Amino acid sequence: MSNATPSQIGKANNTGTADALFLKQFSGEVLTSFEQATVTADKQMTRTIANGKSAQFPVMGRSSASYHTAGNEITGSALNHNEKVITINDLLLSSHFIANIDEAKNHYDVRSVYSSEMGRALAFQMDKHVLQTMLQAAAGSANVSDTAYASGTTLTNTGIASATLATAADALIASIFEAAETLDNAYVPADGRFCFLKPDDYYKLANASKAVNVDFSGQGSIASGNVLQIAGITLVKTPHLPTTNIAYDAAAPATEDGTAGRQAVNATNTSAIVSHTSAVGTVKLMDLAVESEYDIRRQGTLMVAKYAMGHGVLRPEAAVRINKA
Repeated sequence: MSNATPSQIGKANNTGTADALFLKQFSGEVLTSFEQATVTADKQMTRTIANGKSAQFPVMGRSSASYHTAGNEITGSALNHNEKVITINDLLLSSHFIANIDEAKNHYDVRSVYSSEMGRALAFQMDKHVLQTMLQAAAGSANVSDTAYASGTTLTNTGIASATLATAADALIASIFEAAETLDNAYVPADGRFCFLKPDDYYKLANASKAVNVDFSGQGSIASGNVLQIAGITLVKTPHLPTTNIAYDAAAPATEDGTAGRQAVNATNTSAIVSHTSAVGTVKLMDLAVESEYDIRRQGTLMVAKYAMGHGVLRPEAAVRINKA
């Protein structure tokens, strides 16, 4: 009797390593999970570098206009220039080790779950760092010594902390409109504005008549718990908006405060952050990548998802922080 020929479902065209196709599927699941979980990836300026530890973002002042006097020579006017250097943080990774014997005993697949969780873990950490950087922008001064450029802004409305739902929601709506006015006065474009809120404050708006009632031109739904825009600003719900003092911890420099304290910020009493895509920038040295390797010495597979990025403030005038106290 001849032996059966097994179908090598993990091989590409039935050649090569036994898990070649499995690895691609695993990588795709991590990437998909990362893209689905992050809320800040497309709401900032992003540059990718092939090597190095930092990247320079050019920052320029605004041009001016003046009337011409007949006969006078036109010599041009000076335009202020500066640069913002953003440095890469340490390598951030999420990893799991699966022992052969445990996987053999288990009655359900865990790799797909692990891949999703690894992608989400990295996405959540990036969101935290970007949101912390937006808050830094709101507290920062202009990167160009030009009177046309303003500093970041912090607005405080104690009504947001009201125990009465309607009062709190109306106060938050008023602050978002004030933030929009602040951005208008700083010549920040209307397109690309986002307001990031904690779920608690977001759902206050979902219950506010002015935000969802069509009689007030509201764009939202109580049934779906969804609010699209207020004052032309797109609302984004995220549990990762910092609301405490995130200080630099020298013993754990790669945690929420960021490497070397680059994302450290006192976010106490924060209710929302309104930011334009030009407010902060991200430099990618190593974009999201996935590795998987079988270790014969340990009889198991090590899976690693990783990236190396850095975040920094570009235009402080494009960020407005809203405080509740």
